Amino acid sequence: MSTQISIDLAAATAPYEQIRLQIASLITLGELPAGSKLPTVRALATDLGVAAGTVARAYKELEAEGLITSRRRAGTVVNERLRPVDASEDLLAAVDHLWSLAAAQQVDAATLKALVARRERK
Repeated sequence: MSTQISIDLAAATAPYEQIRLQIASLITLGELPAGSKLPTVRALATDLGVAAGTVARAYKELEAEGLITSRRRAGTVVNERLRPVDASEDLLAAVDHLWSLAAAQQVDAATLKALVARRERK
């Protein structure tokens, strides 16, 4: 799973929030189904090159959102969700179009994600 998560230290978004957002997205899209075991805090922190407290904070917030449950010795697992998001063809086409526009204007993925996040706050 850690290969699906990346941290951009130059981004305005804090590393723990980047981790939280990416794991939440993987859960919501069904790529991390209910019962999936997440890496330990230390293992994910090592893989991403961040402090263990950074991953711990992301996990704590995901748990507060009801997305995961952490138990001693049992580890951290994805909770049952009502249903994963099934993106419509229109939405997927819009995302593909957005990536194409970004590529044509030589906008990198991190900048594009920051632009989307900034729009989300409005």
